[in-house]
Amino acid sequence: MSKPTPAPSLNDPRALLRHLYDVAVQRALPLHNTAASLPPPPKGRTLVLGAGKAGGAMAQAVEALWPAEAPLSGLVVTRYHHTPPRPAGLPQRIEVVEASHPVPDAAGLAAAQRILQLTEGLTADDLVLCLISGGGSALLTQPCDGLTLEDKQRINRQLLESGAHIGEMNTVRKHLSAIKGGRLAAACAPARVVTLTISDVPGDDVSVIASGPTVADASTCAEALDILRRYQIDVPPAVRAQLESGALETPKPGDRRLQGHAVELIATPQQSLEAAADAARALGLNVVVLSDEIEGESREVGKVHGALARSTALGRSSFQTPCVILSGGETTVTVRPRVEGQAKGRGGRAGEFCLGLAQALGGQAGVWALAADTDGIDGVEDNAGALVTPDTLARASTKGLKITDHLARNDAYGFFEPLGDLVITGPTHTNVNDFRAVLVV
Repeated sequence: MSKPTPAPSLNDPRALLRHLYDVAVQRALPLHNTAASLPPPPKGRTLVLGAGKAGGAMAQAVEALWPAEAPLSGLVVTRYHHTPPRPAGLPQRIEVVEASHPVPDAAGLAAAQRILQLTEGLTADDLVLCLISGGGSALLTQPCDGLTLEDKQRINRQLLESGAHIGEMNTVRKHLSAIKGGRLAAACAPARVVTLTISDVPGDDVSVIASGPTVADASTCAEALDILRRYQIDVPPAVRAQLESGALETPKPGDRRLQGHAVELIATPQQSLEAAADAARALGLNVVVLSDEIEGESREVGKVHGALARSTALGRSSFQTPCVILSGGETTVTVRPRVEGQAKGRGGRAGEFCLGLAQALGGQAGVWALAADTDGIDGVEDNAGALVTPDTLARASTKGLKITDHLARNDAYGFFEPLGDLVITGPTHTNVNDFRAVLVV
């Protein structure tokens, strides 16, 4: 991820929006946020464990900041191709491995098994530094008894396509795991555990980030069962029986094995939105920060943003132009059933938001927008998100692209790629979830 681009002007709306995105991402980079949260070295050894899309960058930040004379070792798992280049002269003391996201794979399973093995033999004099960021739910995979990796992969895919929100998905994941939902912290006893986390969830609930491997879990087996029923997702009979009996219950608040542990939020979506807001004000723009906790169907959230932008452009709202409307959170995409012979759609939450936004704007003059995931990957594609311009629909029409068709098959990538309006950044090595900026001039 490059440094923020030089501040542009209103004469180049595309560059201006990309500048705000870059500023938001830079605010969330681990090296900028870790030092104040690091505990002092312990009497014993320091073991670093972790998982998430920012895992590689978080490990490097700890290596750069930890005293050279103090022992340091460990293992962190991140997404494929999300390990940042190693700075010259920085010795590697923490092993970083890569695995699949959003659907887990054998590499993630092997990493989780190794992480659990590393917790064996810890003492009360030892410190475990856990580096947790979004994406850890898929990357840290250790199925419960009676569940195979293939089962986990199927359940994960069905959850991702169901429209379930992140809290629901992670409630299920916690109860079908031998490492999430506080179980990793319990395995570290009697060592002290300090968790440094980057939030990618609405409300910054640390028990939801990466399914809370080091945090006590208040959700229950009964709730996990209800979610599975609601979204019509099957689990093996033996696993269902364990859920029904409570045998798969997670460590709860007050569990003695988790006493004395600490959790530090080192970067949050709100902080990144505020950084972008400051950058926008420096360019002379009025700023409206809607929320960092917006959830719901991506296309519908896009339509709401479009209605706000249209009313502002037409002078019918209290927002004063020129302005930028900022928001964050984690929306969802319910994948529509495919019609026989229809090509599979490509795209993620940010792209689907842009489809809904463009449709609602209907070519409204004076409105530009960017929506992108702060980890640089929208779903499983190679783009972070997309751009919407006043002439998006007109340009699409000249290429024979119908926005309704692309919405019907969840094909944001196929709509914005021919227009040259994909936002492509590559992995950013952090993750504070969705970033959306709508510029009205």
